[in-house]
Amino acid sequence: MYSDLVMEHFLNPRNVGEVEDPDGVGEIGNPVCGDVMRLTIKVEDGRIADVKFKTFGCGAAVATSSMVTEMVMGKTVDEALDVSNKVVAEALGGLPPAKMHCSNLAADALHQAIDDYRERRGAAAPGTRAASQAHAEAGSLGCCDEDAACTLALPGREAHPKAPSS
Repeated sequence: MYSDLVMEHFLNPRNVGEVEDPDGVGEIGNPVCGDVMRLTIKVEDGRIADVKFKTFGCGAAVATSSMVTEMVMGKTVDEALDVSNKVVAEALGGLPPAKMHCSNLAADALHQAIDDYRERRGAAAPGTRAASQAHAEAGSLGCCDEDAACTLALPGREAHPKAPSS
């Protein structure tokens, strides 16, 4: 059962669309359930001045995307990096356990957008985006059997294998 806040964000999502001429773009997908999220940001004076999302997925995927945009609007880039999938789920009053691994990818898309922003400015440490993507794929999805590998791919992008758990 979804909380009233999840339903509110699903039925009336905030900040849907794409930021025009974005400073950063993050995309993530889950091959198990088919959810795909794209999040774009505009940064001014080190703060997120605009953030929008496009999500193809279930109600929880739309709700988490919407909530992330509200949580980070006006925050500094560093403050926005503190927004985790767990924090988003808690802000929505929780998600059903079956939806945590497939739908709560919004913070990962945000982190990728921030990595992209920093890379475009030449401010990212080498490998930052790759490290973020590896975290998103291996750590937060929990969608595969412990001994199995899966791949994450978005249309038009190369798949990245998920490392099997040890």
